[in-house]
Amino acid sequence: MFYYLLKYVLLGPLLRLVFRPRIEGLEHVPASGPAIVAGNHLSFSDHFLMPAILKRRITFLAKAEYFTGPGLKGRLTAFFFRGAGQIPVDRSGKEAGQAAIREGLGVLRRGELLGIYPEGTRSHDGRLYKGKVGVAVMALRAGVPVVPCAMIGTFEAQPPGKVVPRLRPIVIRFGEPLDFSRYAGMEKEKAVLRAVTDEIMYAILTLSEQEYVDRYAADVKEEQAAEKAERKARRVPRAPLS
Repeated sequence: MFYYLLKYVLLGPLLRLVFRPRIEGLEHVPASGPAIVAGNHLSFSDHFLMPAILKRRITFLAKAEYFTGPGLKGRLTAFFFRGAGQIPVDRSGKEAGQAAIREGLGVLRRGELLGIYPEGTRSHDGRLYKGKVGVAVMALRAGVPVVPCAMIGTFEAQPPGKVVPRLRPIVIRFGEPLDFSRYAGMEKEKAVLRAVTDEIMYAILTLSEQEYVDRYAADVKEEQAAEKAERKARRVPRAPLS
């Protein structure tokens, strides 16, 4: 109930009014039955813009940090995401990834749309990063099509760290569904999972026209954070010897 209240009364009309997103290829999203919508992830607002324009309900796998924040803000954020039907995902290890796959497969077994960002995290610089293979595992196990989606302009409207979005033109572009039935029963083959994931990422890249980086975004973020900390440490003057 809260999901549809947000979509049609509270948030959806406001997002459409403010951003006036242009929608392309909406006919590629199946009108019924299970499917995965796999998109690039440039902004916090991505979570809300896509559900606002889709006719069907879509459930996203959202990072667990949205559900465990401290204080009043954290509780409100958790309430908002739970009410919108989003599923928390712990990204801290291999077993956590398996739990996310189980949750995603549950959504697909109910015949619903599952939204996922194969990069695993928001792009910190607007580029498209290497996809993780969880999307391929779910597509092959469930035997469902994958609809590639490109969010265009959301990075400029609300880059990481910016709370109040800027008014920028937004385009949400859907591509033709990708059929991976030729790989049925091969979801344990690493080479197959990599090939399926790369095909999905290439479809997203074609739609978004971003620059592509053949590395995981989380690894690049970690390296840059370590370099920043090292530079900061070098700038701290040493205490005088007594």
